[in-house]
Amino acid sequence: MFSGIVEEMATLVAIEKYQENIDFTIKCSFIDELKIDQSISHNGVCLTVVSIKDDTYTTTAMKETLDRTNLGKLKVGDKVNVERSMLMNGRLDGHIVQGHVDETAICIAMDDAGGSTYFTFEYHQDKTMARRGYFTVDKGSVTVNGVSLTVITPTENTFKVAIIPYTRENTNFCNIKVGSEVNIEFDILGKYIARLQEFI
Repeated sequence: MFSGIVEEMATLVAIEKYQENIDFTIKCSFIDELKIDQSISHNGVCLTVVSIKDDTYTTTAMKETLDRTNLGKLKVGDKVNVERSMLMNGRLDGHIVQGHVDETAICIAMDDAGGSTYFTFEYHQDKTMARRGYFTVDKGSVTVNGVSLTVITPTENTFKVAIIPYTRENTNFCNIKVGSEVNIEFDILGKYIARLQEFI
């Protein structure tokens, strides 16, 4: 489980494809604190550390993960938002993030907000999935590439978020532009409430 507060932008240094899996080898500043089997969020996707060598670690993404996320489109040299799993003895600065990406969205607009930036994202509209809690609500939470954000002016299949300069400079929002594909995870609370309604 994660909070959506990105620790840093790590660098993707190698990609190895085999069968339907992809191994991603990543370099980050906290490599000395990692261990095998540890969970790390990568652009919002929870992946397990499978090996540590020199100053890098490697994770494996399977077909299901690659089909639902933007990880399969990453290239060597890309910057990836990373966050280690949440400690349960401190403040929850973001919101409860599982690291289970629901789908991807496309950036369709960027607008100046007096020093900050409004990003608008569009995702696939599916009324069946919406009834299961896969939607956004005004002032609710959403995770974009692993970043915990507050939703502004949602529609049936779009939402807007406001990105302050610090977030834009310290996450891969600095590379997002109109047409960029991002990973999104809808708020788990909405999914639980929607599921509960099926039994009432």
